[in-house]
Amino acid sequence: MTTKRLRTTGVLAAALIIPLAAVSAATPATAEAMATVSVLHAIPAGKGADVVDVYAGSAMLIDNFTPGTLETLKVPGGTYDLAVFADGQGPGNGTAVLSASQVQVPAGANATVTANLNAVGAPALNVFVNDTTTLRSGEGRLTVRHIAAAPAVDVRADGSVLFKKLRNSKQALANVPAGKYRADVVLAGTKKVVIGPSTLTIKKGINTIVYAWGSAADGSLKLAVQQVKTS
Repeated sequence: MTTKRLRTTGVLAAALIIPLAAVSAATPATAEAMATVSVLHAIPAGKGADVVDVYAGSAMLIDNFTPGTLETLKVPGGTYDLAVFADGQGPGNGTAVLSASQVQVPAGANATVTANLNAVGAPALNVFVNDTTTLRSGEGRLTVRHIAAAPAVDVRADGSVLFKKLRNSKQALANVPAGKYRADVVLAGTKKVVIGPSTLTIKKGINTIVYAWGSAADGSLKLAVQQVKTS
């Protein structure tokens, strides 16, 4: 797999989800003020968050959110509080599994929040900004995000290592020719396959985002795929 450009970025140190209902009616949002926020439930079943409800302040955003599910919301820019509760619980009648307060999201942003496991298997929140910059003709973008309770990994495409030593909460991305690739994930510096192989389709003008999630110790490692349009 040939790459035109490769760069690696870290995640932001906050989590963000904003409901339309949480914004004051006195400050209506214009189209330019809206942001796109996707939320991925990537905590495996049996880790205390099989089914969760997601809140911003006292407003429920997502009900009955299950592992492996991705939800996308159009939201106005602002500052909000986020909490993830076990199903049926919420502010005032439960303890949050995960939370983040005074989280800011800029107008026009495109981001994905993940509820996942950190490197040692504890629940964690991460937020990634999705790269929507313009691609060259015939190209797609491949982004790989490590959000699994697992050691560093190498990501291979058609048998060749594309991203090396990717660690939990980190991402790597590259612009590549559109097409189909045989992808797998191996332990860093080895040929031991821990996820895959599987066929990955990279579309023209699309940022194809692949998440490695789950737990290596429990044998629950999986891939989730998100596709985001570029400008």
